[in-house]
Amino acid sequence: MNTDTAAVASIEAAARELKLPIVRTDALRVAADAERSKLSYLGFLAEILEAEVDARTERRRARRIHDAKFPRIKRLADFDLDAAPTIEPAVIATLATGSYIRTGDPIVLLGDSGTGKSHLLIGLGLAACEAGLRVRYITAAQLTNELAEADDERRLSRLVARYGRLDLLCLDELGYVQLDTRGSELLFQILTEREEKSPIAVASNLPFSEWGQVIPDARLVAAIVDRVTFNAHIIETGTSSYRLRSTQQRRTGGAKTNEHGGANPS
Repeated sequence: MNTDTAAVASIEAAARELKLPIVRTDALRVAADAERSKLSYLGFLAEILEAEVDARTERRRARRIHDAKFPRIKRLADFDLDAAPTIEPAVIATLATGSYIRTGDPIVLLGDSGTGKSHLLIGLGLAACEAGLRVRYITAAQLTNELAEADDERRLSRLVARYGRLDLLCLDELGYVQLDTRGSELLFQILTEREEKSPIAVASNLPFSEWGQVIPDARLVAAIVDRVTFNAHIIETGTSSYRLRSTQQRRTGGAKTNEHGGANPS
């Protein structure tokens, strides 16, 4: 018993030093389970180390989601593709794998308000977080304001570099708020910093031809469109409200709705 007590104390001290909290807290329980299962010493070691890795993976996932600053949690699996007929399920399935992040390809979501752009944008970001990647969600207005403040405080280069290190930047609501020339130039710096290295996913309620309505400099409009469309996956979410169609389909037991909003006959 004294030997076991000393062993437990030694394990706790070593685990604390090595920053292995699961080994420190669960070693006795896992050892008891291993003894009942007649595991070998190597079997016990594998069990406790797997538990430590699983816990560390979960902590990293939770930290990535927290740091991404999503306004709400939206998963790709919860997106009702039947309520968004303009979106190809195969495209979403491919993007869900995260292959576009490895190749640095942008994503552009275009469609009217309420067509599911933000849900898809957050869902893609969340999938990347759960894969252990560094993600940030932010609206275009928030980003330009943050950059302007950093510029005023002489820390712009550090902030631009920080955005450049993200594995995925999710930029929402480009088109809802008009940007001034300074804000547009600062946004362009972020796009340039990330160009062909790490992707950006953009959601906009305006077609590319109308981005000049919110970005005052025509040259910047062309440059920004060029940055976000090069090798991009462009998804048009349409003009019909995803929220409305999804609600109607739930109320009709999943029946598809016609163009006037009523349920189609089976």
